[in-house]
Amino acid sequence: MTTAETQAPAVRAGTDPHLKRLAIVVVLGTIMTVLDTTIVNVAVNTLGKDFDTSLSTIQWVVTGYTLALSVAIPLTGWSVRRFGSRTMWLTSLCLFIAGSLLCGLAWSVPSLIAFRALQGLGGGMLMPVGQTMLARAAGPDRMGRVMSIVSVPAMLAPVLGPLLGGVIVDNLSWRWLFYVNIPFCAVALLTAVRLLPRDTERDSSARLDVVGMVLLSPGVAAMVYGLSEAGNGADLSGPRFLVSAVGGAVLVAAFVVHALRKGSDALIDLRLLHTRSFTTATGGFFLYSASLFGLMILIPLFAGIVRGDSALESGWLLAPLGLGAMVTMLLAGRLTDRYGARWVAAGGIAIVLAGTVLLSFVEASTGRLVLMGATLVIGIGHGLVAPSLMAASYQGLPRTSMPAATTGANILIRVGSSFGTAALAVVLQLAIRAEIPGASGNLKEAAADHTAPTPTLLTTAFTHTFGWAAAIMLLALVPVLTLSRRKPAAEAPTA
Repeated sequence: MTTAETQAPAVRAGTDPHLKRLAIVVVLGTIMTVLDTTIVNVAVNTLGKDFDTSLSTIQWVVTGYTLALSVAIPLTGWSVRRFGSRTMWLTSLCLFIAGSLLCGLAWSVPSLIAFRALQGLGGGMLMPVGQTMLARAAGPDRMGRVMSIVSVPAMLAPVLGPLLGGVIVDNLSWRWLFYVNIPFCAVALLTAVRLLPRDTERDSSARLDVVGMVLLSPGVAAMVYGLSEAGNGADLSGPRFLVSAVGGAVLVAAFVVHALRKGSDALIDLRLLHTRSFTTATGGFFLYSASLFGLMILIPLFAGIVRGDSALESGWLLAPLGLGAMVTMLLAGRLTDRYGARWVAAGGIAIVLAGTVLLSFVEASTGRLVLMGATLVIGIGHGLVAPSLMAASYQGLPRTSMPAATTGANILIRVGSSFGTAALAVVLQLAIRAEIPGASGNLKEAAADHTAPTPTLLTTAFTHTFGWAAAIMLLALVPVLTLSRRKPAAEAPTA
C-alpha cells in the first residue's frame, strides 16, 4: 500500500492538521479586510468635518476602497498561478498593512483616498487567494466545511464593522479606524510566515494577459461604481451612471470575446462555464447576492427614514443576520459534504425568502423586535446558502482551474451585490414617487417630510421594494435546483 493510500482515510476524515492551520491563517488574514468595507462608513461625516470638504468628495474614501477591491480581484487567478499562493498571500497582506498605516498618517483628502486604494488592492486579493488555498487543500469531500470557515469574516462585517467604527469615532481619533488593522494584520502575517508551506504549485511560464487585464479590471470597477451611484440615487439617464455602468459592461463584454478567442491563456479561462456545477452555482449566487445585499441596504434605510432611528440603532438591526448565519454555517458545511449542495442551498434560500416576505408586511409602527426577528431568520438561511454554493462552484474542477474559478466567482458576487443594491434602490425611488405625489424619490427629501401620512406612505414604498427583493431571491432558486444531487466525489489520492 502506498503512502498516499494510507494517508487518504485521515484526510477524508477531516483530521488533516495542515488544513486546520491553513484555515486559521485565512480567517486571521481576511477578517480585518472584510471589516474595512463597513468600518469606515460611520466616519464619513467626521472625516468631512476634519478635512473641511464636501460629503461627495469624502465619500471617495469609501468608494476608492471598493473600486480598488474590484480592480484587484481579476488579477488573482494569474498571480497565484505565476507566483504561488503563499507569495501572493504575504504580498497582499503587506500591501493592506502598508495602506492601513498610510491611511492613519494621511494629511489630506487626496492622500487618504490614494492610500485607501492601496489598502483595497491588497485586501481585494486576500479573500480569493485564501479561498484558492483552502479549495486546493480540502478536496471535494471537505469543500463545504472549509467554505463555511472562509465565510466567517464575511458574516462579521455587517455585525462588527459599524459597531467598531462607531466606538472608535466616539472615543478616539478617526485615524484609529486604520491603525486598529495593524496589530491584527501583523499577527496574521507572522502566523502565515510560520504556518504556510513553501509554494510548490507555480508556473513561471504563465504570462499576464495584458489585454484581458486592461479590459476586465477597469470594466468591473466601472460597473461597480456605476451601480453604486445608481444605488445612491444617481439619475439613470445621467452621465455618471451611463458612462460608468454601460461603459463597464461594454469592457466586460469585450473581455468575454477576447477570452473566448485566447482560451486557457486568458486572464480568466471561460471554459469553466462549460462545467455545469460552476455555472449553476455562481449563477444562483449572483442572483442571491443581488437580493441579500439589497436587503442589507433597505433594512437600515427603513429604520432611519421611517422610524427615525440613529445610524447606530439602524446598524444594530443587521446584527441578528450575522449571528444567525454563524449559528448555521458550520452545520451547512457538514451537510454539504455529506449530502451535496442542492437541498442545503435551496433550504437556506427558502428560509431567507421567509424572512424577506415577513419584511414585506411590516408597518410604520412595527417594533424593533419584529424587525430583528426577520433579520435573524434571514441570517439563519444565509448561513446555509453561502458555504454550500461556494463549495458547489468547485465541484468537478481540477486543481489547476481553482484560481480561475475563485476569481470568476468573486467577480460575479461583487457585481451581483452592486447590481442588487442599485436595482432595489431604483425600485424604492419609483415606489416613493408613486406613493407620494410630487416626490422626487430622493430619500433625504422623503425623510425631511414630516406630514402625518408620510411614514405610512413610505412604509408602503419599502414593503413594495421588499417584495421585489423576495422575487429576485425566488429567481435564485431556479439555478440552485438544477445543481447535482450527488455529494462531491472524493479526489483520488496522490503520492
